[in-house]
Amino acid sequence: MAPKSLVLLPWLVLVLLVLGWVQPSLGRESPAMKFQRQHMDSGNSPGNNHNYCNQMMMRRQMTQGRCKPVNTFVHESLEDVKAVCSQKNVLCKNGRPNCYKSNSAMRITDCRQTGSSKYPNCAYNTSQVEKHIIVACEGDPYVPVHFDGSV
Repeated sequence: MAPKSLVLLPWLVLVLLVLGWVQPSLGRESPAMKFQRQHMDSGNSPGNNHNYCNQMMMRRQMTQGRCKPVNTFVHESLEDVKAVCSQKNVLCKNGRPNCYKSNSAMRITDCRQTGSSKYPNCAYNTSQVEKHIIVACEGDPYVPVHFDGSV
């Protein structure tokens, strides 16, 4: 019985090492997934819903622990937003060269924290506009990972 145990021991150690390496990354949100959670609301539009930002900021977990002061939701398809990564290259606000400006205006909603709101009662003003978006892109495939602004 001892020889079989000794044969299996290296495999068991290998499996445990692999699990120890893979496990920390499980459940972690990638930058591309975070971008989608925080900025994508394809096809939807707030219409006359003045509570859109209050609802979406809470639903998308941007009011946990603090109120995120500013956020933009894009109401275009994910494919159209991903395509921005191959459009006009511009400098990011932080000086990095991996930002891209959309060729055409897109439907977006800007959410800005009201001056009187404080955590945990985060409150936002909702503003619908059509503007060109600027996103930072990374990875393989090259996808949006940060919303840098709109013009």
